[in-house]
Amino acid sequence: MQILELTSSYFPAVIALANQIHGDNYLDNASLTLMQQQGVKQGINASFIALDDMDNVVGYRLSFAAGQWQADNWCTEQLWPVPLAQMAYFKSVGVCPSQRGKGIASQLLKTSVAALQQQGAKAGLAHIWRESPGNAAERYFSYAGARLIKIHPDRWRHLSETVGYICPRCGELCRCSAAEMALLFSPNE
Repeated sequence: MQILELTSSYFPAVIALANQIHGDNYLDNASLTLMQQQGVKQGINASFIALDDMDNVVGYRLSFAAGQWQADNWCTEQLWPVPLAQMAYFKSVGVCPSQRGKGIASQLLKTSVAALQQQGAKAGLAHIWRESPGNAAERYFSYAGARLIKIHPDRWRHLSETVGYICPRCGELCRCSAAEMALLFSPNE
């Protein structure tokens, strides 16, 4: 397996993988372009892909640099370990179902954290999909050292209602909840 910075040449494969995992209309070229740009700061890219031995994209991680994303209604800033200006955002991660359990998501996270630290971030925030099979997403992020900030019911419902997001669990109207979680970066990570 090889971890590389996300560039536009990999966009079609990342879009296909993300929509397969997270549901139709989760990503498109315009949204992925913006998200990738939000991860680049001081010439350092914090979004990455994983390639298998045949150069197929088998995983991705989209991360936003501190100061390059907006807190929203599902952010509980007063409970965060660092201020918004020092908080990066882990937007999305996905690994091919056939490749899960091989440490790909963990390696993508570790690589992204290193880049975010180089950019000056002190911590990263994520809204973790609690209805992932077996709540694996929350267990994975907890294992990485993140702590729970707050549970947000119906976190992605507005995307179903406004941009046509189709949840792989709920269908046309997403009722899934999110675990708002923060990962404090250690100085030697």
